[in-house]
Parts: sequence; C-alpha cells; structure tokens
Amino acid sequence: MTAAWADCLPPVRGRLSRHAPLGGLTWFRVGGPAEVLFRPADAEDLSAFLSALPEAVPVTVIGVGSNLLVRDGGVPGVVIRLAGAFASVIVDGTTVTAGAAALDLTVAMTALESGIAGLEFLSGVPGTIGGALRMNAGAFGGEMKDVTTAATAIDRQGTLHTLGLGALGFGYRHCSVAPEWIFLSATLTGSPGDKEAIARRMAEFREAREASQPMRTRTGGSTFANPPGHKAWELIDKAGCRGLERGGAKVSDKHCNFLLNTGTATAADLEGLGEEVRRRVKETSGIDLVWEIRRIGIGKGELG
Repeated sequence: MTAAWADCLPPVRGRLSRHAPLGGLTWFRVGGPAEVLFRPADAEDLSAFLSALPEAVPVTVIGVGSNLLVRDGGVPGVVIRLAGAFASVIVDGTTVTAGAAALDLTVAMTALESGIAGLEFLSGVPGTIGGALRMNAGAFGGEMKDVTTAATAIDRQGTLHTLGLGALGFGYRHCSVAPEWIFLSATLTGSPGDKEAIARRMAEFREAREASQPMRTRTGGSTFANPPGHKAWELIDKAGCRGLERGGAKVSDKHCNFLLNTGTATAADLEGLGEEVRRRVKETSGIDLVWEIRRIGIGKGELG
C-alpha cells in the first residue's frame, strides 16, 4: 500500500504515478515498483514539487537505468526520472551544454557532427549525463572531470545551484556533490577537431566494446570499480568467478566484471551473486571490491 503522504502530494505539470513498475526502466529488467514515480515537466515543475514535498519523504533519482539495480521490494518515497525538457543538447563553439537526461552517446554524436574533439569517450559510456556527472563516468582514457567546466543542480528544497569544476569534487567514479542534489545539466568543453578523425576514434571505441563486453544482454555494465593498482575483472577471474551463477543471474563468460540476467533473475539473485563474487575476491586477494552499480530500494516483502 502506498503511504498516506502520497494522498497529499503537491500539484505538478508533469506526471505522477503510484506503485509504478521500475524494472522495465532498467537494463537488468528486474526490481519492484516506486511508491510514487514523478516525471517533471521542466526545472520549474521540479523545483516547485521539491519545495512543497515533506522533508521526511525519501527522494531517489534515476536515469535510463544502465548502471542501476532496483531491489525486489521496490523503492520507498518518490522516484524522480528526468526526460523531455532535460534532454536538450546545445552547441556553442567548442562548448556543449547537455541536459541531465541527454544520453551520453547523443552528446558524443552531437560533438562529432559539430567537429568537437575530446568528448568521444562518452560514446562508450552507457547512460545519461546526469549519471555521468554523479559518478565521474569514464571510458577509453577519458572522464567527465576532463571535459566538465560547470554543472547545474537542484537541492532538496528546490533551490537551483550553478557549480564550477572545483565544487563538483570529482574523484575516481565519484563526485562530492551532496547525494540528495539532482543534476539538471552539464557544460562540457572540447577542442576543434577533424570530423573524420573523431568518427574513427568513436568507431574504434565501439569495436573494442563489442569485442570485450557482453552487448545486447540484460546487464548493468561494469559491476565493481577497479581497486587502486588492480583491475576488477582480473581479481574476479583469479577468484574463479567467471561463469558463476545464482538463480537466473550469471557472471559473464566474456567479461567477468559484468553480471547478467539470463532471463529469470531477480534483483536478489543479481545482488547475491555480486556479494558472492566480493566474498571470493576478498578471500583470494584480500581486496574489498566496491560496487559500481548503484543499488536502490529494499528487499521483497518489506515495502508497505
């Protein structure tokens, strides 16, 4: 049952849905519902909603679910998913201003069409700009910290903020902006480049991904962050976890830092398998793997 607070939600111009399924919004295709799912019409709609929402109501933001595991019991409170007005990509010289809901690939393709070099790595990052900011996403030697000059975000009270590079506090797969703040856009700066050379690099990145990673499968991308001085997949392989299964979940034979939903997995299967991988890696190497996949929600039977 949806909590009583959901009967007193502030009016919005976007879409509010109760007990909204989330599994289909993730690449894993698993997980329970959101108590309330909010798709704001624009930044003003989001600001007004947040400022009127009781502080005690949890708020969770999701993107396209490329690196997300929703637990089987669903997500308490309000889940916010940005789209539409938050997906714009605007070019000015060698600067690209992208909304948080813009796909990383779309931003890379726009930069290519505009002859902007330096953003090619985004073609190898699944997901959206908002998620890329939150985790300082990177691929093929490039990271968000290398190209981001500013970002806009909104806090839990609905106040907008403009943040410079220093305020973002980027580290490896991390930014230091308060987790309850919601990114709205990023300003990215590249350099003048030759379109054919940019296209070649992006093609090389695509070929490398297809050769080494399980594509067109129900996966959440890279599961664990690389520990300092190590590669997560090598530690997992040495621990004998390649091909390991639990229920409908499996460690990829092709790239063992990827978990797969073979078709019948639950979120509990996937998370349990990941924890078993962590246990075996700790046992064989003494290293604690850190989840790179974001896990949200609660176990089945706990929501209500």
